[in-house]
Amino acid sequence: MSDSRPRSDPPRPEPQGNLPEFSVSEISGAIKRTLEGAFERVRIRGEISGFKRAASGHLYMALKDADAVIDGVCWRGLAGRLTLNPEDGMDVVATGRITSYPARSKYQLVIESLELAGEGALLKLLEERRRKLADEGLFDAERKRALPYLPQVIGVVTSPTGSVIRDILHRLSERFPRHVLVWPVLVQGEGAAEQVVRAIEGFNALSPHGPVPRPDVLIVARGGGSLEDLWAFNEEVVVRAAAASAIPLISAVGHETDTTLIDYASDRRAPTPTAAAEIAVPVRAELVSITLDLERRLLGAAHRWVEERRQRVEGLARGLPDPRRLLGEKQQQLDDRAERLDVAARGRISGLAADLREYAARLPHPRQQQRFAAQSLAAAGDRLEPAFRAFLAERSHAVQRMTLTPPRQELRHGRQALAHLDERLLPAVQRRLADAAGQLDSTSRLLESLSYKATLERGYAVVRGDAEIVTRAGQVTDGQALQVEFADGRVPVTAGTEASSSDGGGKSGGKSRAGGASSSSRKNEKSGETRQGRLL
Repeated sequence: MSDSRPRSDPPRPEPQGNLPEFSVSEISGAIKRTLEGAFERVRIRGEISGFKRAASGHLYMALKDADAVIDGVCWRGLAGRLTLNPEDGMDVVATGRITSYPARSKYQLVIESLELAGEGALLKLLEERRRKLADEGLFDAERKRALPYLPQVIGVVTSPTGSVIRDILHRLSERFPRHVLVWPVLVQGEGAAEQVVRAIEGFNALSPHGPVPRPDVLIVARGGGSLEDLWAFNEEVVVRAAAASAIPLISAVGHETDTTLIDYASDRRAPTPTAAAEIAVPVRAELVSITLDLERRLLGAAHRWVEERRQRVEGLARGLPDPRRLLGEKQQQLDDRAERLDVAARGRISGLAADLREYAARLPHPRQQQRFAAQSLAAAGDRLEPAFRAFLAERSHAVQRMTLTPPRQELRHGRQALAHLDERLLPAVQRRLADAAGQLDSTSRLLESLSYKATLERGYAVVRGDAEIVTRAGQVTDGQALQVEFADGRVPVTAGTEASSSDGGGKSGGKSRAGGASSSSRKNEKSGETRQGRLL
């Protein structure tokens, strides 16, 4: 505090009994002029106490030390230009002038500027603010977001005139050129914190599909400096803006040894602005090399996969039977089933025809049935008429009141109804027989279409022995009598062992061919029938 002598002394009191008389306003004004003249500009160090911001925008506080307190006021016009936000307990150096407030007879300091009192006070304030924001969870690791591997657009918040932006652009062009948007801001001094906040919020407000593309990652950068130079990035508003950013943010403030509060709130901290550019994008040459290596490995894996599947399919194919052999066996089974179906169908049709003839033979002729019915009816009428006459004689008085149909008239009506039924019965029987004959004819045509006779027409033959069909060579014994059925008839033959089969089929000792004709065939030969010959 200045100890200069006052420029004007207050009025000296005259001797007792002749003292001048002053009003309160006069003495207050004299004191005010004395204080303002003697302490026109002073610097006072003290701790802020009782800080408050009035609705008018003026700031009111008290500066104190261990022994004294002095009131301070900062008018609204100067409060917006302060480089720091006053808080209770902050050790500061206030610059201003001493004046008095006559309305309360108090003197006060009209503050024009505030600054922290030394680096120790700054560090203390920085630590207190760090603990406060950490307790709110702004620095939690769970809030950190992963950076995009290859961003399309990078937003940079820094000074447009410094070397920081040139270093970032140069490093990006070396590693992987990307589209860069620069939001110019002050990086120190008055208003720097507010401009950084507006830049972060402005990038986040951009639309992803708007005329100005929205960045995929942000870099907040500044070169090195003292603690006071970097103080804008320790401001609470800047830290909260970085923590609230929806775009992943990289902080690159100062040199490697410098640490600011925005480093704790950002998603990734870079020791230098150049390192921030290296973190933001990969090296293009390395990425191309990795991609080519992955392509080579992918092609090799695909080739091995295809080769393994091909070998597996070939192994499975070796275990499958020959399709032609399977088809031949199924064809042979089909021929066997067709022949058995033909035999069964013919037997069934024969049985049905016999049953139908037997049933038709048991049925009496309709005229005969009519004659039997007429005779029965006449006999019943003959028996009924005497009894009816006796009944009428006994109850003649009742008969006179009744109108009855005579029995002969009833008999006549019955005969007429019977004749009508006879006329309907004969056509019905004829229609039933015609339907049965049509069904029999349709079944016969179906059997003919499924008959093995058509197969014989194509050059095949059926070999029978002892009333059974022979399907294997092993079923034939030497000298066995066989019948070979062709399309136009059957030929009897006898099995023999004169020569072996040329196709290699059958058992080793059972290769046989048909022998000479049997005795019955020779008799037929003598009687003029067709000669049998040998069956090869």
